Amino acid sequence: MCVMDVVAKEAAVARFLRAYPRIEQAECDHPALLGCADVPWSRIPGCPDGIPALFRGLLDQAAGPEALRVLGNVLMNSVFHLSAAMPPALPFLISLAAVPDIAVRPGLVDLLAVAAELSQPVDADNESEVLLFGNDCDHPEREGCRAAFATHASALRALLADETLPDGLISKGDRESLLAAVEPQRYASA
Repeated sequence: MCVMDVVAKEAAVARFLRAYPRIEQAECDHPALLGCADVPWSRIPGCPDGIPALFRGLLDQAAGPEALRVLGNVLMNSVFHLSAAMPPALPFLISLAAVPDIAVRPGLVDLLAVAAELSQPVDADNESEVLLFGNDCDHPEREGCRAAFATHASALRALLADETLPDGLISKGDRESLLAAVEPQRYASA
């Protein structure tokens, strides 16, 4: 994922919608996306308003991989920084990752693991961490993600306990990151 400013993010969403015009017009009543269109995405700093179309695109077999790529870039400001759109996007990412027949499920799980890892608090006394990730006070999206993971902990636990998950879909490291996001107190000393 590369650094993208809001103009580049808007352009990427527009290119996606030109490539998959049926996604923009598609009505979506999928339970995993209930409420997605009601989020004021365009009011979130640096967030294009086409995010609902990207979420709908994730459900489409043909458009899914490109929707995931663009959405990942929109939800990340750089390799080490989440965008302000990640916290409100997490409930939908968690719900979609629980859908067994979604083609981009492995990518959704990877994106969730990245969000879980990058939402962890940064040790202000660790110069290397601060240099790479910045101070927590400068990145309120981390706290927003931690709150979203806490709010949707039961859904994330259900995903992690899902016995229908293909072997290898969630690596040991990703599982630990996701569990740490759900149960930070338990994993803080680990």
